[in-house]
Amino acid sequence: MRGPIAYLDSSSIVKRYVEEPGSDTIRGLYLKAYSAELIISFNSWNIGEVLGAFDKALTRGNLSQEDYLKARKRLLLETSLLEKYHIYQADALQIVSAKIIGATQFFTGDKKLHEIANKEGLNSTLTT
Repeated sequence: MRGPIAYLDSSSIVKRYVEEPGSDTIRGLYLKAYSAELIISFNSWNIGEVLGAFDKALTRGNLSQEDYLKARKRLLLETSLLEKYHIYQADALQIVSAKIIGATQFFTGDKKLHEIANKEGLNSTLTT
């Protein structure tokens, strides 16, 4: 049985990658997704809209070039893993997070996630 689903519009997705009012709320949703308490959903249309919002923030000077590139990279990495491996967003986020921080080891009890982590260059250990 699947859990509750939180649908994010584009402005909410931006708050995941750019610190602004409401970011704490969205961060809380993602933490729940990490622990499988919640499923986060959005439409593929949102991706282009979010990239446009990043660009607008950069143009207006509300986002530095460095922060723009980081936000864009994180969004695209997370989204591409969803499509590439047909996994839940929470699993994609875990892999991307491990890669971003330069983790030298990745531990999981999920066989599919373990296999994907290894394909993505993480030194994964299956803990079951």
